[in-house]
Amino acid sequence: MSSVYALLFIVATIVLVLGLARKIVQYAKTPAPLKIPTTPAPVTQTGVVLRMFREVVFFESLFKGTKWTWIFSWMFHMGLFLVLLRHLRYFINPVWLPIELIQPFGKYAAFAMVAGLGGLLIRRIFVDRVRYISAPSDYLWLILLLTIGMSGATMTFLVHTDIVAVKNFFTGIWTLSGGQLPMDPVLLLHLAMVAILMILLPFSKLLHIPGIFFSPTRNQVDNPREKRHLVEWARKLEES
Repeated sequence: MSSVYALLFIVATIVLVLGLARKIVQYAKTPAPLKIPTTPAPVTQTGVVLRMFREVVFFESLFKGTKWTWIFSWMFHMGLFLVLLRHLRYFINPVWLPIELIQPFGKYAAFAMVAGLGGLLIRRIFVDRVRYISAPSDYLWLILLLTIGMSGATMTFLVHTDIVAVKNFFTGIWTLSGGQLPMDPVLLLHLAMVAILMILLPFSKLLHIPGIFFSPTRNQVDNPREKRHLVEWARKLEES
């Protein structure tokens, strides 16, 4: 079983890295000549950087749109961010000091992550306008993430697993030194769901993770007068 999970995570990592790299290259090569930033928009590049920072860290546009969705979404994303940072300890040795310092915060961030996901799932079920535009995959993604979060919290607070063996297993994958994975059912479920998430992410709507940085409504300077876009035939007419 350890060999099966080791192979699963090697495949999942390759799919995740190559899939994200392919989409990022595709996003970067897609032309966006028209000036379509959502107004009011910054008129300088520094302003664009600040706007992107507020969007990525504080979800500014979502906050302006709907406060309840913003609360649940921000709780989930920030909780997930801290949980991911906390999990770095399983892949590095020695553990960096900043990662050691966030361990208590990352431990309880799982509650924020699960609460945020629960709120987003309830929203999709009970808010008519959201339920109307929701596809089955929208519910499946939330259930998958909830399963990951709840199984991880269960191992942290209720049914403990051998984290030393887990670390030896994952560091053994990267160093090709081997290692035995504990055969705990909750751990096996948790890792299987994580691997599925990694494999499917490059082909899903979760691509908003890198995609936000390539959104022309957010990353463009509002200077349509200074830098006008003209198609070839219009440029020839203007020159003539």
